[in-house]
Amino acid sequence: MKGADAEDRALQELLRQGHTLLVRNYRIPGGEIDLVTQHGPTLVFSEVRQRKSAQYGSAAESVTPRKLALMQRAAQSYLVRELGRDDVPCRLQVVSIEGSAQGGVLSIWPVEG
Repeated sequence: MKGADAEDRALQELLRQGHTLLVRNYRIPGGEIDLVTQHGPTLVFSEVRQRKSAQYGSAAESVTPRKLALMQRAAQSYLVRELGRDDVPCRLQVVSIEGSAQGGVLSIWPVEG
């Protein structure tokens, strides 16, 4: 499964940066977050995207406004359902891999708003 390979690579990088994995593939009806990690006091919700070729756009560009809205909804659900509160410091980000899952260029893009 190529998606799992990209998620594995993204997780390895986040762990290297000091994150702690909390949940992988957190799902709610209509939405999913690939990786939920904690980095210091901050919860980090990551969408992982990988593209072998830029022929149809970059991996980061493949995250649509609709996908971002679904991520925000899933993150809000996680905060309320799993932590019982929604005032925890958190952020959304996209982890993109351009090229192969194992050897491509990995970048982390914060999601504003």
